[in-house]
Formats: sequence, structure tokens, C-alpha cells
Amino acid sequence: MLNAFLWGLFACSSLILGGVIASQFSLSKKTIGMILGFGSGALISAVAYELIFESINMARMTGFPALGFFTGASTFFLADRLIERFGAGDHMSPEKSQQSRLMMPMVLAIILDGVPESLVIGLGLYEKGSISLSLLVAVFISNLPESISGSTGMKASGWSGKKIILLWLGISLACAVSTVIGFSFFAGVDVRWLAFTLSFAGGAILMMISNSMIPEAYEHAGKLAGVFTMLGFFVAVSIIVHEHP
Repeated sequence: MLNAFLWGLFACSSLILGGVIASQFSLSKKTIGMILGFGSGALISAVAYELIFESINMARMTGFPALGFFTGASTFFLADRLIERFGAGDHMSPEKSQQSRLMMPMVLAIILDGVPESLVIGLGLYEKGSISLSLLVAVFISNLPESISGSTGMKASGWSGKKIILLWLGISLACAVSTVIGFSFFAGVDVRWLAFTLSFAGGAILMMISNSMIPEAYEHAGKLAGVFTMLGFFVAVSIIVHEHP
């Protein structure tokens, strides 16, 4: 169980790293855009090959992968709309609101995809006795730009560096506990619900990438966003191919 907790904490430690980077350094919008593009590419790869593909293999012809995918996407979409409608952006200046608009979508997406991913990491450790390197790296890489972007918004909204890092530490610990749950308690669950969990994470991530990360990456980095999205996808796929030749 301790091993599962430590692997889960490592996978999400990039959230804390991103918070430290964003709170201590002033990154240019172009740099943030390129980081977002790279993270988008890595996430697209993780969604396609580590989440949806695995989900379909687990529960082919049952409908659970499709149900999970659309439930995850709808959950993120509706929650994001609620945040947009009832959020605290109205009292901000236009400039500050623009700088911080990614904050809540990023945090929401990290929670919606981080917990199911952590469950999957723990379950894989239980079943195979070893960690999925490709999923671990994809989670680590993709969390970094999300954390940097979300932290940049928090910083623009007046959050202190300590408060930002404590938030990411709390989320990382929650994900690490989820890894232990996946290792200890989730193993006996019907495989169809495991498939649902994987595809739920995939749907939430893909909705977030489409509505938040890629548009923001292009706005900040222009056509370089596409270049870095391609690079992120290539790096993540290369890791997957190396692990599963």
C-alpha cells in the first residue's frame, strides 16, 4: 500500500512543481502557450491509448466505455458552465479576469481526471505487480502545464505562493490516496465499471483540452501551439510504443 501511495504521489508531484514554477517565476504568455500545447498533445495520446483504448478492450460491446466517456465529458462541461456562471469573475477587472479564466477549469479537470487515473495506476500495480510507465509519464507530463496555467491564474487573482502550493499538495495527496484505493479496494470491482472509470477520465480530459487548453495555447503562442502539441503527442506515443512493443 505504501508503494502504491508513493507512485500515486510521484505521478501527481508535477502539480506541486508547476505551482512552484508559476508562483516563483513570471512566465511569458508565449511560454505558457507552448507548455499548454505540449501538455495537450501528451494528454490526447493518454486519452486515446491509455484510457479509451484500454476501456474498450476491458468491456468491448457492453456500452460501458461509451457511457463513461460521455458522462465524463458532460460532467466537465456542466461543471465548467456552472463555474463560469456563478464564479467570482464579475468583480475582477477585465485584465485580471482574462488572466485567471483558466484557473477553475484546470483545477476541475485535474480532479475529474486525476482521481480516476490514480485509481487505474493503483489497479495496474495490483494486477501486474508493476507500474504502467507510459501512463505514469503521461500523467506527470500533462499535469505540469495544467498546474502552471492554473497557478498563473491564481497568481493573477491575488493568491499567495504558499496558498497555491498548498492547494496542489492537497490535490496530489488526494490522488495518492486514490492510488491506494485502486490498489487495495478497486480490484474486486466488475471490469465494466473499471472500463467506465477509464473512459470517464478520458471524456473529462478531452472536453477540457478542447474547451480550455488548446484555445488558450493558440491565443498565447500562435501557430507554435500546433508545433508543441505535435511534439507532446509524439513524446507520449513514443513512451507507449517503447513500453508495449
